[in-house]
Amino acid sequence: MTRIAPKAILLAAALSLAAAPAAFAQMAAGNPTVGGAAMPASRNIVENAVNSPIHKTLVAAVKAAGLVDTLSGRGPFTVFAPTDAAFAKLPAGTVDELVKPANKAKLTKILTAHAVPGKHSAGELLGKARANGGRYAVKTVSGDTLTFMPSGQGLGVMDESGGTAVVTIADVNQSNGVIHVVNNVLLPK
Repeated sequence: MTRIAPKAILLAAALSLAAAPAAFAQMAAGNPTVGGAAMPASRNIVENAVNSPIHKTLVAAVKAAGLVDTLSGRGPFTVFAPTDAAFAKLPAGTVDELVKPANKAKLTKILTAHAVPGKHSAGELLGKARANGGRYAVKTVSGDTLTFMPSGQGLGVMDESGGTAVVTIADVNQSNGVIHVVNNVLLPK
């Protein structure tokens, strides 16, 4: 029987890890993928959103509202990011109307109602909701309120209009905050 030296085993393991694909490294760091795309925690909110195949509508809206620099900035921000499917649930023509230059203020209000100052994990928000009788309210960047609550095994979010969303992918860490993917667009009153 051939015996392999412990140093050789360690060297082989180190080389295997060094050659691991970026997605594996991302998983090892604990950051989930979004739409099958790696979301490096070293990138900012906009950089990762641009690479997400399920956030094309959100990215177009952020650009139309002129929020790229803000969401690329220092932060930190917690962003509840609606998917393309979430935007598709809005009445026909809504998104096309919102991205028109004449509606920039309204679009900005809607998008900033999806962002909370600071970096808040889903577990933190869920814990605070449970500690407060099942609901926890936070002011958004727009000055509106999002209310967090347990939803099944995860985190639910209610906007000021009474609409609700569920966090479908939580804790996608960014260099300037965190993204939580949601299944509905949150609307201010």
